[in-house]
Amino acid sequence: MPKKSSYQPKKFAVIGAGPVGGVVAAFLAAGGYRVTLCDVVPGLLVPALDPGVIVEGADNLQAKVAKVTTRIEDLISDPPDVVFVTVKATALPVVASALQGFVAEGRYVVSWQNGIDTELDLAKTLGAKYVMRGIVNYGCAPVNPCHVRVVFHHRPNCLQELDPISKDAAVGICEALTGCGLDTHRTDKLADMVWRKTVLNSCMMAICTVTGNTIVETVSDPILFNLVDDLIKEGMQVAQANNFDLGEDFYPYSINYIKKAGNLKPSMLQDVEAGRLTEIDYINGKIVEYGARAGVATPYNAMIRGLVKAIETKSAGKR
Repeated sequence: MPKKSSYQPKKFAVIGAGPVGGVVAAFLAAGGYRVTLCDVVPGLLVPALDPGVIVEGADNLQAKVAKVTTRIEDLISDPPDVVFVTVKATALPVVASALQGFVAEGRYVVSWQNGIDTELDLAKTLGAKYVMRGIVNYGCAPVNPCHVRVVFHHRPNCLQELDPISKDAAVGICEALTGCGLDTHRTDKLADMVWRKTVLNSCMMAICTVTGNTIVETVSDPILFNLVDDLIKEGMQVAQANNFDLGEDFYPYSINYIKKAGNLKPSMLQDVEAGRLTEIDYINGKIVEYGARAGVATPYNAMIRGLVKAIETKSAGKR
């Protein structure tokens, strides 16, 4: 039996009341933990107190959080043990700045987000000792505020500390999540896992955003599927050139994965439809960036990133 962690968090906060944050808040609250849900939009928070966050689909539960707030600064006066950051990566500079007064011995911030290097953006301000990174393996969509439909959940989720000194705390956080049903394992191969997931996201999210298609519609179109294939192969080349290990089975795994992803609008398309900025710079944009570092051409990722940026600008301008 693996040794249990000496770190046993009791209080959690989740920054971001969207679908990804709603799921982790619901599981923790249902597990008996004291949860504070934070978001700048008050209307997203009210149902979290009553009737509670509703999760349906691949997972089914409902739980009330203990407290809601629109200000991250409120977490400093009543500090939780662990803060999960589930907002879009574009908000990281603001979030990191607001959390500066929170970090202290025994308190940790977890990037529970899509994209490459989100944890590094937090660590620049908060320090690597206090920052961890998660890999989220569930896909979800909003139904109503604090009402989430989970389309798929490929357990387990994964977590790793940035500084080895915080390994025991990472194990403790995983134990808390797993104990309340959100199975999460501590890993020492997080960077490789981040790249595996990002290459998968890079080949689908942006194409769906440009076309307005669901994942199923994109996969079913032979012309678009060829572009999906090109993006996968280009991402694999960049990962390999930067010494990230995607695994020998990654290509067939990725093809099989996206074919089973379901009739879901990815979060990037949801953002554009809502007039929000997307995370394209942390997904396809990072593949372009790392490609340039290694001298690998990335024409497909550069092209699709540019198209999403153009659509994003138009969409945000209408709001």
